[in-house]
Amino acid sequence: MTLFSSPTCAMSHCARFVLHEKGVVADIEYYDPTEPPEDLLELNPNGTSPTLIERDLVLYDSRIIMEYLDERFPHPPLHQMDPVSRANARMLIKRIDQDWYQLLDEILFSGEKKSARSKKMLRESILSASPIFAARPYFMSDEFSLIDCVIAPLLWRLPSIGIDISTPNEAITNYAHRIFNRAAFKRSLSEIEKEMIEPLK
Repeated sequence: MTLFSSPTCAMSHCARFVLHEKGVVADIEYYDPTEPPEDLLELNPNGTSPTLIERDLVLYDSRIIMEYLDERFPHPPLHQMDPVSRANARMLIKRIDQDWYQLLDEILFSGEKKSARSKKMLRESILSASPIFAARPYFMSDEFSLIDCVIAPLLWRLPSIGIDISTPNEAITNYAHRIFNRAAFKRSLSEIEKEMIEPLK
């Protein structure tokens, strides 16, 4: 199994996090998405990151890769077992992608004016979820899940783009440190990600 991954892409980071949580032995091939390697382009002509290769299987959507890894390696499970809970988790991840990751993309890849507006919106949106972060050890759950694997890479990047999400009760910061201190999260970081601004001091 090989995971082709950008060393800076948050979506790729999510897939790497799941890979390490599962303890899966796989080759992680870091590359510059603007210059994809030939062996990747032969399997995925778009050269997008992340791309997972296992025998004849080629997956190049971060969320599909995460789901596949959870089903392919069922222990420890990162999804609830019952269909209703799994569906609710998928809907929540979709909303995080639409509400938070879309704004992150705008901050990273749009002009300064739009970026400033997106920063304000992302900060306010995450802060508005502070009661959810405070309520349980993990996001809307007592158990670590794929949802946390989606949120953590985004939170890790916030200081490097100048977003402060500290609150008087430190609910979000405490949650972030709980996830960042997991051995799998530490192993999931690329060298470039390790050099990002020290997160959430």
